[in-house]
Amino acid sequence: MKKQKFVLILIIGVFMLCSCGPQGDAPNSDLSNSEYPVGSGDTTQPDSSLPADSMGTITDEDSIPPQEGMVHSRLTNEWVDESVANTRPIAVMTPNEHNAQPQYGISKASVIYEANVEGRMTRLLAVYEDWTGFEKIGNIRSLRTYYAYWAFEWDAFIIHTGHPYYVDDLIAAADTQTINESNYTDSTAFYRDETRVRPHNAFATGEKILDAVNRKGYSTSYRGLADEHHFLFAGASNPNTLEQYGDNAKSAVYIDMSGCYPVTRCYFDYNPEDGLYYRSQYLSGGTDGPHIDGLTGEQLTFKNILVQNIKSQDLGDGYLAFQCVDNTEDGWYFTNGKGIHVTWKKDSDYSSTRYYDDFGNEILLNTGKTMICIVQTGDNFTFR
Repeated sequence: MKKQKFVLILIIGVFMLCSCGPQGDAPNSDLSNSEYPVGSGDTTQPDSSLPADSMGTITDEDSIPPQEGMVHSRLTNEWVDESVANTRPIAVMTPNEHNAQPQYGISKASVIYEANVEGRMTRLLAVYEDWTGFEKIGNIRSLRTYYAYWAFEWDAFIIHTGHPYYVDDLIAAADTQTINESNYTDSTAFYRDETRVRPHNAFATGEKILDAVNRKGYSTSYRGLADEHHFLFAGASNPNTLEQYGDNAKSAVYIDMSGCYPVTRCYFDYNPEDGLYYRSQYLSGGTDGPHIDGLTGEQLTFKNILVQNIKSQDLGDGYLAFQCVDNTEDGWYFTNGKGIHVTWKKDSDYSSTRYYDDFGNEILLNTGKTMICIVQTGDNFTFR
């Protein structure tokens, strides 16, 4: 009876953190995770008070597709075939400790989330579009609740290999659609690479994932559960430089997340020649170096980096829960070698997490890939 009571309390705690909104209006966290704490900078409004469309004006270059039948990706704003844009993405649970590297296909992800799991290790949720032709993706590990809520924002098929018991109810929900190696009907989507040591040797192919999706009767078309427009993007010909924020935009040519992720110790270097942030992290052998895709040989790069403070709770045995639905926390947005303080809110399980500058305007991301670093409230990161 005592064991049953403990499990019930644990499940209730997970539901409240990951699925429920905040109770009351808690203040924004003190942004101790940078050398620029909240309230320390210039409070001057950005140019023209930054109306919502001030940087996102559509020009001919932005509105006319390079080829007939192409549209803007909802994940990156890049031009993609309409069939790709209309196909739901996949969200792949990817381990990130040094024994799990290299990952294969990770550089093809449009959006990547990183968060701590047990033992302060991190796992990545890599969201991919145009995935049906992938020859090798992974490796792939088990699901945690909070990654599912981020996948819901994209109406993505969740690709994973099992999950802890406390995720059972979420997996069983009518709208949750996963491809799970632990299920017999899904297992054919996966294969084990015996040249890699278990458990870091589970991989999948796009063709086999699609077969499993069709076999389960899932629709590859968006279901109308998630927001049709997730991020707001600036036009490629009129990018968001953050210069309109004046002194509120801080130099950010190096972003160090090691204080939040002490095992993987990732960091980002800005390259002004191509306007991208290059990701590095802890590698096997005890050294730091570029985070490389084992399939393509490419280093992971991003146009946008979002750092999102979020409340968390230890559920026991190292398992964590995060309050994904909230409107009381803050973070930072980095692009083009600069960064601004932001706040964020997420209203429901399938709604998008939206980010706002300190003047209440929803921020405009630049066209390209986005990295979202999830930071447990109270952890520290630095940038310069």
